[in-house]
Amino acid sequence: MFNRFTLSRLSTLLTVILLLVISPAIYAQQPVTVNDNINQHIFNFGEIEWLKDTQNKLSFEQISSKDFDQHFIKSIKSTPQTTDLKATYWFRIKIKHNSKASKRYLLEFFDQTIDHVTAYLPQKDGHYKIKEFGDQFNFDQRELHHKNFELYINNDNDETQLYYFKFKSSQISDAIIVLRSVDWFISYALDEYFYFGIFYGMILVFSFYNLIMFIAMRQRQYLYYVLYNLSVGFFEMSTDGIAYQYLWSSATGWNQIAYAFALYATSIFALLFTKELLFVKANAPKLNKFILYIISIRTVLFLYSLIIDQSLLTYKFLEFIPLAVAFYTGIYIYKQGYKPARFFVLGYSFLFIGFTLKFLIMLGFAWLNFGVISYYSLSFCFILEMVFLSFAIGDKLRILKTKEEKVQRQMIHQMAENVKLKDTLNQQLETKVEERTKEVFHKSLIIEAKNAELLAVNDRLQQQAEEISRMNILLEQDNQELQTNVEKVTRDRVMSADVDFEEFSKIYPDKDSCNLFLSELKWKDGYSCRKCKNTHFYSGHITFSRRCSKCGYEESVTAYTVFQNTRIPINKAFYMIFLIYSSKGKISSHKLAEILNIRQSTCWTYGSKIKLLMEERKTVLKKTSKNGWSQLVLD
Repeated sequence: MFNRFTLSRLSTLLTVILLLVISPAIYAQQPVTVNDNINQHIFNFGEIEWLKDTQNKLSFEQISSKDFDQHFIKSIKSTPQTTDLKATYWFRIKIKHNSKASKRYLLEFFDQTIDHVTAYLPQKDGHYKIKEFGDQFNFDQRELHHKNFELYINNDNDETQLYYFKFKSSQISDAIIVLRSVDWFISYALDEYFYFGIFYGMILVFSFYNLIMFIAMRQRQYLYYVLYNLSVGFFEMSTDGIAYQYLWSSATGWNQIAYAFALYATSIFALLFTKELLFVKANAPKLNKFILYIISIRTVLFLYSLIIDQSLLTYKFLEFIPLAVAFYTGIYIYKQGYKPARFFVLGYSFLFIGFTLKFLIMLGFAWLNFGVISYYSLSFCFILEMVFLSFAIGDKLRILKTKEEKVQRQMIHQMAENVKLKDTLNQQLETKVEERTKEVFHKSLIIEAKNAELLAVNDRLQQQAEEISRMNILLEQDNQELQTNVEKVTRDRVMSADVDFEEFSKIYPDKDSCNLFLSELKWKDGYSCRKCKNTHFYSGHITFSRRCSKCGYEESVTAYTVFQNTRIPINKAFYMIFLIYSSKGKISSHKLAEILNIRQSTCWTYGSKIKLLMEERKTVLKKTSKNGWSQLVLD
């Protein structure tokens, strides 16, 4: 019994001694071993130790001495950060070298916003080589011309060595340190730049498309959307180092504040785009005023930060306020029943999630920082937001088009009613003219009979009979003129109403009648050769064309007119111009295609040309009383 108790106590004592011996090894900084089988290793948690120098006075000799060895703290985060912008941070990592490794290795610092890093790289003889880098240095001074910071390491021994890094930055930066083989780095860098090209290419494509839409439609929402997309791209390029590499590689001063300009522009154009897309001024007047207040306050704060206190530019989380205002505006307008806001809210939901994730990571929620996806989460969310905002713009256009077509149908119905009313009035007028003609004709017969009787009875009435005969001739002329007026009224009605193609074709039934009209319109003031200014001509080889008698230049009837080189049948082209003119350019290309039995794209192309001519000649068109559409024919 005694022996068993003694053995038990001895076993416990040995266990305690063993724990005391091995516990420093457990809690000591773990080295990362260089191995050909490992292409990359990201230092995290206890593999990175840090020390904060609040006085900015510690030297490398002090930091690397044994007295300061216990001052270094193991990182409890996957990625330590420089949260105190006035202090200097020291980081150190431990690498076990392998001289037998065939690959060459380097250290990469993933955060491109670090202002100044002093690296102390151990050498084979025990000394340290000093290298400085950061975004305060010209890009050409980097060891590798890459957006991140890279340093080659000397893997020429089998020792375990400490690497020290001194960080000083004007904004919160991440100590993301990665050990990579050069082969793996090249492959990774090519892939990364490829995806960057896709990302920025999408921004340029979205921006160019909406710029074309702005030029075509002159709606400010497209311009604001273009400027917003470009601001997002500008911000991403400023933060990921692409802009510094390709746009201002030697402008170190501008590199420190470029992101602030991009953030400011992103917020402002996002709010302006929200106002225009969702018709905030009409749908929510109070929110519209509030958005204007936010824009003013953000502008004042930006100018104050830029001119007086540039340290305020580092508070990127302030952009959460404009983002939240735009997000809330979209939700409010959607609840009011405005359907295009649904895609707007969906797009901003993704952006809101990405921004919130970044904000929480910045506040110290390290478990959210789980790699490349979280690091580039805001970029992914920007892409999704751009896609859904494009859907919102398309949805808005679809709704506006539906409303426009409804209004056009109402206009067409009203024009049809007007035509019916005109037809009724014309029929009544024709009936009265016919009755009057019969009445006059009947009276003329009576007068003629009486004249015959009076002629036989009394020669004195001969003069009166001749006068009556002259009156009859005048009446016949009046009848003929009246009939001509009726035809003219009919023609004017056709030229001033929305009639179908069959009725229009009565005026211009075929190609020859259209060409005859063009020749009369084109040379109404006389012929003049465009080459030599000669005024004499012969008939050309083509019907209605004219050939100069002096130089022989032949000019067709459609040359220098809106019908030149058109593939549309000329009588249908006449009718299309007439329809666009009579509807004041409001008839859609789909309606034209339906009426003329021509492809919608052709109607859109030709119709856009006619509408542009109407816009250019609107002053002349206002002065025309009838047949104003003919003013659009000649170039």
